[in-house]
Amino acid sequence: MARQLRDYQQAAIDKLKSGSILCGGVGSGKSMTSLAYYFVNVCGGETHPDYKPMTKPRDLYIITTARKRDTLEWEGECATFALSTTPGLGLANVYIDSWNNIKKYDKVTGAFFILDEQRLVGSGSWVKAFLKIAKKNKWILLSATPGDNWLDYLPVFVANGFYKNRSAFIAEHVVYSRYCKFPKIDRYVETGKLVKFQKQILVGMKYRSPTTHHKKNIFVKYDTVLYDKAAKQRWNPYENKPVNDAGSLCYLLRKINNSDLSRIEAVREIIKDTPKLIIFYNFNYELELLRELSIELGVPTGEWNGHNHQPIPDTDTWLYLVQYTSGCEGWNCTSTDTILFYSQNYSYKIMTQAAGRIDRMNTKFKDLYYKYLISGSPIDIAIMKSISKKQTFNESGFLNKGEKKSNGV
Repeated sequence: MARQLRDYQQAAIDKLKSGSILCGGVGSGKSMTSLAYYFVNVCGGETHPDYKPMTKPRDLYIITTARKRDTLEWEGECATFALSTTPGLGLANVYIDSWNNIKKYDKVTGAFFILDEQRLVGSGSWVKAFLKIAKKNKWILLSATPGDNWLDYLPVFVANGFYKNRSAFIAEHVVYSRYCKFPKIDRYVETGKLVKFQKQILVGMKYRSPTTHHKKNIFVKYDTVLYDKAAKQRWNPYENKPVNDAGSLCYLLRKINNSDLSRIEAVREIIKDTPKLIIFYNFNYELELLRELSIELGVPTGEWNGHNHQPIPDTDTWLYLVQYTSGCEGWNCTSTDTILFYSQNYSYKIMTQAAGRIDRMNTKFKDLYYKYLISGSPIDIAIMKSISKKQTFNESGFLNKGEKKSNGV
């Protein structure tokens, strides 16, 4: 019935408890591990050495990405444990939905929640619904990248009862900068206590991928004259109007970078040697350039973005164009060994999730290739440095540094 777990998965199950974050690399089998924990530790079943059904079934709610819900990925994992979303068919009631609908379940009591690819950042409606759920149910979180800073852990710390609320956490641990016009964290204090709490809830999976990653930066050109003019004069040449804020200026600088024809020529050369290629991109203008190239080359092409949810073409050669935010998680591909990052995303987490689409436990490839198109422009280099430090690129910080340098500071 249930398939045998690997040693590192069983080791994680032995450490898990309600309120834990199960942390494992992309493709390490977190879904199967979490279901095995639910089946054995929560519901009293056995999977090894002999299968035995649950003795105390409990309703299961899985909150995941819209894509994982729509592609029925979790249904396949549940079937391994004789669980089904069809009423009366499985050993327990199973409900699978996306994070967008988490508020529908904040009145559920006495169930078990698996919160997949956790989205609990800040203090918005998802966090509020999660905190209500956590008070009345057992739960665990799954994440490949659990937190960039201590504030990312705040909702889970509150749900575990370590702090009464967000305000109590901030009052005890957060020092804001005095020299900023907006609330900006200068540093955290009493971090020893935070480390202690983190160790209590974080359960790592010591998964060693059998694959070898080969990363290559492919340097491309950019229009230095246009870039410098836009950066210094704060002028948008595409719309013939001034740029008024940091976000708009960074978007403009990136458009000058990413629209350069040398970038498309680099893609053309890569396609010659890679019959099946996944390409991640950020912006619609990039998609249009990639579409034009695919039409010119006559290569079968699929897309996953906010408008199109197409499958990977079932052909000997193909391109699959994926927008980071829409498609960085929730799907797998074991029929290619290469991902091309046409442009970089600001987020280290998103870049990591995107890379994991081909690094799966069941891949047939031993060597995986990740190619990054990088220009020598200040913004491209700054983004690359942020990602290499496992940080999220900060637009205002980048522009402020540039202004200080230009003023001789």
